[in-house]
Amino acid sequence: MKTPSHRSIAFPTASQFFRPMVGLGLLYLSLAGSTFAQDSIEFINGSTMNGEIIKIREEESEIDFLTKIGSRSFQRTYPFSKIRSVTQAGKKTSLDGNSDNNGGRTRDEVLALIESVGSQPPKWLESTELNHPQSLELNWPLKSPGPWNESKNVGQYIWGRVNPNEGRWKPGLKLVYQCMKLHQGNHELLSRDMQKLGDMYFTLFRDYSRAAFWLQKSDATAANPVGVYLAECYWRLGNRSMALSMLDSEQVHFSAIKLFGDMGEIDKALAVTDVYSKTRQFNEAFLNAGDALRGAGRFDEAITYYQQVIDRDEARNQEYLARFKGRASDAIEAIRLFDRADVRRVADGTYTASSMGYNGQVEVEVEVASAKILQVRVTKHREKQFYAALTDTPQQIIELQGIKDVDGTSGATITSQAIIAATAKALADGSK
Repeated sequence: MKTPSHRSIAFPTASQFFRPMVGLGLLYLSLAGSTFAQDSIEFINGSTMNGEIIKIREEESEIDFLTKIGSRSFQRTYPFSKIRSVTQAGKKTSLDGNSDNNGGRTRDEVLALIESVGSQPPKWLESTELNHPQSLELNWPLKSPGPWNESKNVGQYIWGRVNPNEGRWKPGLKLVYQCMKLHQGNHELLSRDMQKLGDMYFTLFRDYSRAAFWLQKSDATAANPVGVYLAECYWRLGNRSMALSMLDSEQVHFSAIKLFGDMGEIDKALAVTDVYSKTRQFNEAFLNAGDALRGAGRFDEAITYYQQVIDRDEARNQEYLARFKGRASDAIEAIRLFDRADVRRVADGTYTASSMGYNGQVEVEVEVASAKILQVRVTKHREKQFYAALTDTPQQIIELQGIKDVDGTSGATITSQAIIAATAKALADGSK
């Protein structure tokens, strides 16, 4: 194992990060000229990965970790929010901020963290250079006049060019800050700008403190997706009751079904599904309910909800009908392939398969050797809204060495489920 050069990195204090991390500031990476026990990361989803902690970057709340799968080494970056604990040089330290009143944070602690971290932009923002087209109209009206034009409308530019291109995420975020400065005094535009900042911090960067800071300022409610994002921020930052309180509303967006499922609140997830079953958004509700039940291991019930999408045969138009039915069919097939998709039964090789995403088929390539998943790579897609899932979901599959317990990427459920389903098909194709 490679020994890193000397480095000394202090962790945030308890007031800056999770309450369980009291004393963590005493833990340093001072490894020059020494060998040490294998490090490990325990993830929130229960999986454990062994390897070497390369660097802990407290400003970005991320850990760079080197691991070996088969004969190949991989270095990846993991956000603190996905990690329950780290073990370094034999010392285990908890990072789990997902359990309320069990090593989590009080309401006051969560709000203090959001204010202290969220009120300051990340250090990289100042040095980030803007690279948007000069033709963009930074006045950015709430309703764009004329046809779709990604070279003119800021929102359309973010949707079509920033989201699908990770290299544009940081400049894209800085562009929204610039728009916000121009919109001082206009409450409606400022509120929209703040929601967009919160949305981007959540869906692209998974920076829950800064996402929560801006979503709170924008007065987000659970009736909209961004309000559900805010609830998830509270949960990820360590207070379950704050998340549930945020979702305790007469109007809750159907995306809350997925969050309730992730939190283990299946009864609440199905209660919201029942409300939406009587609306025109029943397809989205049934698919989210199926995903929640699949994540809970209740596969037969999940299939029942997916099957309702197929049987009701209704949608706003034929394009949406094909999309919904395709997703439901692929999800059912993935569940039925779970046993055959066990990597221990898959012959060495590279396998490809596809599944229905948000904008069309998502194709994946899965490499297997010595009963290990070495790589999951999205090779073809037309996704724009949920680009973060294209890297996060394959990473989870590799971490878990399978698909059963993979959580759909928050804010990117559709694309995540497509990758999971396609991976199931690919692994099943190689089953011995």
